[in-house]
Amino acid sequence: MNASQSLLTDHSLAQTLQNDIGQGAKSLGLDLSPVQADLLTRYVLLLNKWNKAYNLTAIRDPREMVFRHIVDSLSIVPHISGAAILDVGSGPGLPGVVLAIMYPDKKFTTLDSNGKKTRFMLQAKLDLQLDNLEVANSRVESFQVDTPFDAITSRAFSSLVNMVDGTKHLLSPSGVYLAMKGLYPEEELKELMGRDEIELVGCEPLKVPGTDGDRHLVILRNRH
Repeated sequence: MNASQSLLTDHSLAQTLQNDIGQGAKSLGLDLSPVQADLLTRYVLLLNKWNKAYNLTAIRDPREMVFRHIVDSLSIVPHISGAAILDVGSGPGLPGVVLAIMYPDKKFTTLDSNGKKTRFMLQAKLDLQLDNLEVANSRVESFQVDTPFDAITSRAFSSLVNMVDGTKHLLSPSGVYLAMKGLYPEEELKELMGRDEIELVGCEPLKVPGTDGDRHLVILRNRH
């Protein structure tokens, strides 16, 4: 394949991905701006490129990445509140980078202990000019901040008990935990609800187009 053919192929893939992202967002009731659609597309292309060398995700097909990663991350957009949000165990930036694109007026911090994944997120921050994104390479237990966060998100990070125990020093007293889960986490909730300091705000079923299996968002807060 010569350079011009390669360029055409890249352009065609970008167009296909952007259409998929737009349709997926629309089915969630989200209306993307042209800038958001462009940034999300470029993020998938970057993830696909880096994934070939650094194995950031088991998903190899960029169109599958759109639904399994991007649209899945977009499904919690309506639940995001507060000015400063931490995404723990962010991996290559899911949902943290996606949310930073969707909320340019909020500050996001993505946290992961894997150096390859945080280097990728730093590259994404640079390439996509996400001034509202900070990337931290650290274990969550040893991560410290001066001002606690209004919300802490996670996606397939850990059990609910481990998430709460590992991050409670990072959440403001009025803040919320937003934990993305697959099946309804009955046993994890039972274990957590045995505690006095945490209360369940809700467990919302998430309908994610293009993906199989159940998805839920567990919303928790400190009991006052």
